[in-house]
Parts: sequence; C-alpha cells; structure tokens
Amino acid sequence: MKQLIECVPNFSEGVNKDVIDAIANAISSVDGVKLLDVDPGKATNRTVMTMVGEPKDVIEGAFQGIKKAAELIDMTAHSGEHPRMGATDVCPFIPIANITMEETVRYAEELAARVGQELNIPVYLYEAAAKKADRKNLATIRSGEYEGFAKKIKDPNWKPDYGTDTFNVRSGATVIGARDFLVAYNINLNTTSVRRANAIAFDLRENGRIKREGNPLTGTIVRDNDGNPVRIPGLLKSVKGIGWYIEEYGIAQISMNLTDIKVTSLHEAFEAARKCANERGLRVTGSELVGLVPRKVLLDAGKFFLSQQERSLGVAESEIMKIAVKSLGLDELGEFDVNKKVIEYLLDDDAGSALVNMNLTQFANETASESPAPGGGSISAYVGALGVSLGTMVANLSAHKRGWEDKWESYSEVAQEGQALKDQLLALVDADTAAFNEIMTAMRLPKGSDQEKTSRTAAILVATKNAIATPMSIIEVCTEVYPLLHKMEESGLKASASDVAVGALCTHAAIHGAYLNVLINCDGLSDTVYAENQVNKAKQLLAESASTSEQIVKKIEAKLS
Repeated sequence: MKQLIECVPNFSEGVNKDVIDAIANAISSVDGVKLLDVDPGKATNRTVMTMVGEPKDVIEGAFQGIKKAAELIDMTAHSGEHPRMGATDVCPFIPIANITMEETVRYAEELAARVGQELNIPVYLYEAAAKKADRKNLATIRSGEYEGFAKKIKDPNWKPDYGTDTFNVRSGATVIGARDFLVAYNINLNTTSVRRANAIAFDLRENGRIKREGNPLTGTIVRDNDGNPVRIPGLLKSVKGIGWYIEEYGIAQISMNLTDIKVTSLHEAFEAARKCANERGLRVTGSELVGLVPRKVLLDAGKFFLSQQERSLGVAESEIMKIAVKSLGLDELGEFDVNKKVIEYLLDDDAGSALVNMNLTQFANETASESPAPGGGSISAYVGALGVSLGTMVANLSAHKRGWEDKWESYSEVAQEGQALKDQLLALVDADTAAFNEIMTAMRLPKGSDQEKTSRTAAILVATKNAIATPMSIIEVCTEVYPLLHKMEESGLKASASDVAVGALCTHAAIHGAYLNVLINCDGLSDTVYAENQVNKAKQLLAESASTSEQIVKKIEAKLS
C-alpha cells in the first residue's frame, strides 16, 4: 500500500501571479506529486500550496518549490498582514496514509538538511520534528519575524537546526516540520476593529490572554511566584488565534489555526466565535477556509447544523456539504467549491469515468451499447441502490412529518443506515464492471510457453474469484437492506407505503440478479470447492430474500387494500 504524505508550504507572495505560478509549476514538474490547491491571499501577501504524494516525490516537490521561491521572492521588499520570517515561511509535512509520524519526521529532516546545505537558508524544525522543546511552537520560532531575525540568529540559543547561522537577507529563514492535520480558518466579523477581533480571539484561543488587575487592557500584569505573567485560558483547546483587518474584504477577521480537529472541530470553533461576538455586540457574518480540509470536517459540520434544525442526517453527502457551506458562510467572500477544497474529492482520479457519475440516460445508453460491461452485475447493484434509496426516502419523509417531532432522531438513524448501504451498492456498480474487465485482461495474457500458460491460468482464476466475490457482496449488502424496509413498513408514513414495497421488490431483484452472476462465474471454475461454497451461500440468501420481500409486499398490499 502506498505511503502518502501531504505538504503545505506557505510562500511569502500573494499578489504577483507570475511568481506564484512559477513556484506552483516548479512543484508540479515533479513526477508523482499532485498539487491539490494554490490559495493566494492579497492582504496577507502569502500563498498556501497543498501537495500530496509518496514521501520521496513530495520531498522533491517541496524542495523545488522552496528553491524557486528563494530565486523569485526578495524578503527585503515584503510586507503583509500575516507573521512571516522567510520566502518560504513554513513547510509542514502531514502523514495521510500508511505512514507514521516518526517516519514523516525523518522526511522533514531530510528536506531541512538539503535546503540548508544546497540553498544556504537557515532552517528550524518544529512540531513533531523539533529537536528542542522551545522550538515546537511555530509562533515561538517566528517571534520577531523577518525584521528581527538578523539579530535573533546571532543568539546561540537560536542557532538553526540546519544550514547557515548567518542571516540570509534575501530569503530569510524557513521552518520545516511534521504535524497532525491543521485547519487554517478565518471567521468574518461585521466590524473593521482589530482590537475587537483580537478580544474575541483571546476569548477563544487556548492560550487566552494575560491577566491584569483593573483595566483588562492597561492594568498591571498579574504574575506568578516565578515572575511569569498569569494567563486566563480561552474556551477552545488546540486553537491558536489572532484578530486582524483584511483590506481586501474591508472587514476584521478572527484568524485561527485548529491544530487538532479531534479536540476542537470547525463547527465548534465557529459556534464559539458566534456566541462570543454576540456577547460583545458583534456578529459573525461568515468564514473562510485557507487551503484544504478532510471530507470529515465538513460532513461533521453539516450534520451538526442539521441536528440543530432537528432534521434528518440521512440525506445525500452533497446535501450535507451544502448545509455546512451555507451554515458556516464559507461562500460569503467568494465561490466555495467543495470539489476543490476537500482532499478526498481532489484525490478521486477515477471520478470522471465512473459509471455512477453518469446521468440516467448516459448509464442506460452505456448499458445498451455493444460493450459487454456494464452488465447484469452492475445493474443488480444499481437496482439494489434504488431499493434502499426508497426505504431511506420514507425514513426522511417520516422524520419531517408534522406531529412526529419527537421521533425525528430515530428516523434519522434509519436514514443514515440507508445512505451507508446505498453508497456501498453504488461503489459495487463500478466494482462489478472492473471485475469483468480484470477477467478480460487475464484472458488476453500470452500463452505461448508453458510458463506463460501457467501464469495466465492463475491470473484467470484470481480474476474470476474476484468476479464472484463482487456479486456476493451485492447479495450480502442487499440482505442488510431488509431490516430497514421492515422498520419503514411498520412505522413509516402510510402515504409512502407503496415506496417501501417497491424498495423490497428492487432489493430482491438485485439479489436474484447478483445470484445469477455468481452462478455464471462459478460455472467451469477449476476450484470446485470454492465454487460450490459460493453457490450454496448465494442460493440460501436468495431463498431468504424471496420470503422476506414477499412478506413485506403482502403486508403493504393488505394495508392499502
């Protein structure tokens, strides 16, 4: 399984498109690197780029981006709202799949050594890669910013981890590290006051504010026995924040870094900011995501806001995403396209060719064409998806029925189960066609020598077993649909009872169709024991399906007659 890491370098240029494009092109030129997002900010004069790939490729892509930034960005002429210390200000690595944080740290160190040696840029390591405890926090390293670094770097305590200890006037210094996923999130306020935005930021951020006697702004700082300022902690754990004014938008924002979204989620931060703003006579008008987020971040937000409205959570993912975007006001400052902001959507390379992304006419035409796939297996999976969708629809309608407000959560749970089953069956639509194509590929293997014949026979056996496993999965998933249909037959809206019956008929049709696909693929299989076991299992589930489907339909016919 491929190891995947994400890299999110922040470059100190957000205005000059030619420079931004040149850096992006340098990254994209590396084979194996997918540049997912380029997010420039004019007011901050900073661009956040997001790339994903296997570690060695991403290391090379990051190096090329840092090298190009060093060539094109002159820090002596740079200004912007965001704190910064170098042309490439910070370059974090985030483990995404099949890789540990410890391994990710080693790759961060590899890049840091190369940047320091080959580009003559002072490099500091932070977060999980930090070699010293006081360098774990990015804000601590960046304190003093570019303008103060010529002096800071001379302090023995601030000798760089890699590279020269002489300040690089043109490129500044760079921070490289490894961390968990961080969400950069700005919340928009109906004010231009940085002081008021900062006050809310101090209410929220974990580090809070310094405690003072008397006036909270000008009063005497309260200190502990060691002489350190006492702090009043903020409301949100794993959150950093400041207030600033963005001239580009003409508003003040609370700029946050959510450093652990398992501790404080996006919607929790938004809601806390909204309440604090209201208490101070202000209003949150929307928010802004900088860079990309995992799919779960917006799904959790959408479900939270649906729950607030006492609406069913068992709706399509696209609808949940829409609720999240509108509730958080992510489209206030400009268009917000989830397909360009959600990591998993950007990584879905096969989405454009998937059968399930066709419209109904295209799918029917493709099925009716001279191509042997999609065939009965894919159609069975799709019919099964339609069956469970009907049951899910009834659950959602029941959740919204006037007078049943006390039942909406139970119907929502049923609808969520239905959505999960529907998604599994939709995935099997393409899986069945892929399994058939795998057999065709194996059949075309050369058979000139004995060794080639042996390899071909083995490949055909593996592919055929996969082609049996897929319709078996369709049968098994469809079998799980019946409990949902039973619930809706018993307690769903009577006006939608016929929909439940049609759902049961579709579910049985899907199971019967998948059973026939198991039979045809088991016919003549050299592994007769495997074939017999699969046929017997499918036959038993088919018989149970026939009985269950008939029972549901007869009960509904009796209700309607």
